[in-house]
Amino acid sequence: MNTETQAAETTDGFHLIIDALKLNGIDTIYALPGIPITDFLRIAQAEGMKVISFRHEQHAGNAAAAHGFLTGKPGICFTVSAPGFLNGLTALANATTNCFPMILVSGSSEREIVDLQQGDYEEMDQLAIAKPLCKAAFRVLHAEDIGVGIARSIRSALSGRPGGVYLDLPAKLFAQSIAKDAGRKSLIEVVDPAPRQIPGDDAVKRAVDLLKSAKKPLVILGKGAAYARADAEIKKFIETTGVPYLPMSMAKGLLPDTHPQCASAARSYVLAEADVVMLVGARLNWLLSHGKGKTWGAGSSKEPTKARIIQVDISPTEPDSNVPTAAPVIGDIGSCIAAMNKAIGSGFGKPPGDWTGAIAERKDKNLTKMAETLAKDTNPMTFQTALSVIKDTIKARPDAILVNEGANTLDFCRSIVDMYEPRKRIDVGTWGIMGIGMGYSVAAAVATGKPVIAVCGDSAFGFSGMEVETVCRYDLPVCVVVFNNNGIYKGTDTNPRGTEVAPTVFVKDAKYELMMQAFGGVGVRAASRTELKTAIDEAVSSGKPTLINAIIDETAGTESGRITSLNPAAAKKK
Repeated sequence: MNTETQAAETTDGFHLIIDALKLNGIDTIYALPGIPITDFLRIAQAEGMKVISFRHEQHAGNAAAAHGFLTGKPGICFTVSAPGFLNGLTALANATTNCFPMILVSGSSEREIVDLQQGDYEEMDQLAIAKPLCKAAFRVLHAEDIGVGIARSIRSALSGRPGGVYLDLPAKLFAQSIAKDAGRKSLIEVVDPAPRQIPGDDAVKRAVDLLKSAKKPLVILGKGAAYARADAEIKKFIETTGVPYLPMSMAKGLLPDTHPQCASAARSYVLAEADVVMLVGARLNWLLSHGKGKTWGAGSSKEPTKARIIQVDISPTEPDSNVPTAAPVIGDIGSCIAAMNKAIGSGFGKPPGDWTGAIAERKDKNLTKMAETLAKDTNPMTFQTALSVIKDTIKARPDAILVNEGANTLDFCRSIVDMYEPRKRIDVGTWGIMGIGMGYSVAAAVATGKPVIAVCGDSAFGFSGMEVETVCRYDLPVCVVVFNNNGIYKGTDTNPRGTEVAPTVFVKDAKYELMMQAFGGVGVRAASRTELKTAIDEAVSSGKPTLINAIIDETAGTESGRITSLNPAAAKKK
């Protein structure tokens, strides 16, 4: 048998990884080339996979995480070893915290050298470092185990509460050869990686009975509800019961924010007054003040809400995490809400009119006040002036995906810009982490083909701004709007010593639009509402990579946005 015949009858680690991914319906890889994955990425592209290459691993990882949220399949990120792995680790940990399914795959140094700490190129025990920061972590040492490693990674990322998984592939693995027939048989097609988890009948009855007894009921929809893709069942539940609902930021659009039962414009009132609160894929973490304190109508920050809690969640350990849960309903959200819809039937009594009427009154008052603010054509623009344009754009293009990051830019955008369709808003999430903007934008464009509008504070944009080159390289329909007020929170801080600039202040009148122009995209400076509207309309209609430098009043903004109280100095002043 000659060498060519032998080669034709064997396969290697490169191709087994690609074949395993393809077998499981995964066709996109986000990555940054380098030793030892460069050849793998070349081969993957030649084999028909979509390979999106970034300028920094963290943003490739963020793209994989967003891809997972938007598609329901684990996003895949490949990095080099040691420093590249560490760069991707932030995205992996963030994906796990936000319950986004992703798999971080990193090349690594050889085990025998790492274990003896003999000083290999980029030597690091990556598996040990990754384990505490993700749902699961695996290492594959032999080509015949690649199928198992990828199958276990997919199942771990998707099953139960989704999250991040780390897969360690030592450099030696890629070139390993085995018989082609044996390689084919070693691959695994993962069947039903996220099986339905049916709630108990008693749990459903307990929750429905409690909801029926409520005088002031409230439903809170979290991003878990959006990820579940149980849109029809959730809509049926909300409209059949007539219960007011409050969407968390990435659940906006599950039902249109303009829906009559949406209580976002009366958020403070409903949280403080509700007597029964049903959480659907939402957690009582810091974003909801842990279910305690003045936000919930209680006294001290340690005093829990008096509302009785119904919690619909796939994780059996989530209830009672901060306050007592009167009625836990554990299972996948689609099955849980379907079971509750069945139990409710058609005879569910609507909430009392004095509750819904009081909410409507406050909504009307707050929305009228907000409309008056948004109508002001200020010069220079305030956050509200600029966001009024974004608000109108999303209303005209509800299929567009809004990516949002920043401090004030995030807080104002969340409350001003209405969403009309599910999974069209992705933002900084549970950790409030900056730097997700460009990675999420690339993934949103690649995974959906829809126009993407990324609304970023100038500080937040700085974390991932170089990825506008990636946007241009792949000619993606992404419009980045940088809210430029010359600094972190605002551009007016001064150094009392009168030497270098204050730590929160940036270069004045920075021309961010030239960054996009440098890579062949469209760059526009917009200093007024009219200029901003024209620029966004052209960007969305053309689909060309665009960056709009939106000039915001540098005196606008609040220290740390709505979480000023978390600053030690601010807390000390209380």
